[in-house]
Amino acid sequence: MLLHARIPNRVGNLGSLVETLLPWFGLFIPVLLAGALWRRSASAAVALLLPVTAWLSLFGGLLTDKSRPGADLTVASHNVDAGNPDPAGTARDLAAAGADVLALEELTQQALGAYETGLAKAYPYHTVQGTVGLWSKLPLSDTEPVDIKTDYGPLADTKPADVTMAYNRALRTTVTTDQGPLTVYVAHLGSVRVMPRGGFWTVSRDRGAQALAEALAADPSKRVVLLGDLNGTMDDRAFAGITSRLRSVQDAVGDGFGFSWPAKFPVARIDQILVRGVKPESSQVLPATGSDHLPVAAGISW
Repeated sequence: MLLHARIPNRVGNLGSLVETLLPWFGLFIPVLLAGALWRRSASAAVALLLPVTAWLSLFGGLLTDKSRPGADLTVASHNVDAGNPDPAGTARDLAAAGADVLALEELTQQALGAYETGLAKAYPYHTVQGTVGLWSKLPLSDTEPVDIKTDYGPLADTKPADVTMAYNRALRTTVTTDQGPLTVYVAHLGSVRVMPRGGFWTVSRDRGAQALAEALAADPSKRVVLLGDLNGTMDDRAFAGITSRLRSVQDAVGDGFGFSWPAKFPVARIDQILVRGVKPESSQVLPATGSDHLPVAAGISW
């Protein structure tokens, strides 16, 4: 657990796969404890203090609620799922959550109208670029697509045959607030899969993460929020270029691990909210919708 960064990616992207599931390595500790008790070995039981300490050093801070009340702005993000059977219901649920700024990923041409209709009353401003969109209670300006070099690769045929997906999966826009402009990025990086041959396939995602990191590095904005499905956890080395410039709200003020995927039994937080130049106040996972992801939300202050 402590040396995860030393695990090489040369063979099947093993290092990134371990980092994606890193918190779950703690499940081996009670297994080892059971073995120590079965062997009646005091030395083996004492030796378990090492992995316990290692796990707590990495994730102990996530076990307490660090949120604070009084955020100036609430932002949320949700991969609504191209195969969502009830986009209108998902729109109603998201509108009821009350976020000031709402990012949606995996929008399809077939379902876009349902989201625009369902969110129109709560959000007078919105923009859609390809498969990502931003709905806001505050005015938007200077919207532009961001090229994250999407390549579906071996996943091109995994979406339903009747679903139309665009290739643009990221945008940048400016939200006008009482405290000045807030730059918001919405991104949906390429999917990852554990392939029978080749191991952990992350080529498209890693290329997108690098392109997004370069866009963030070149952005002179003082206040930046990144919302989206990044298809990876912030422990993964692939996001070093992003985490060196933005701060994870979940890591700063979250309550628990904040796992967001898959919705029925979440095992990883791949839906992220990261910030620069604003103060994180709270982070939470919202109730399930018709999607295979859970929505995530955060409160920020100036």
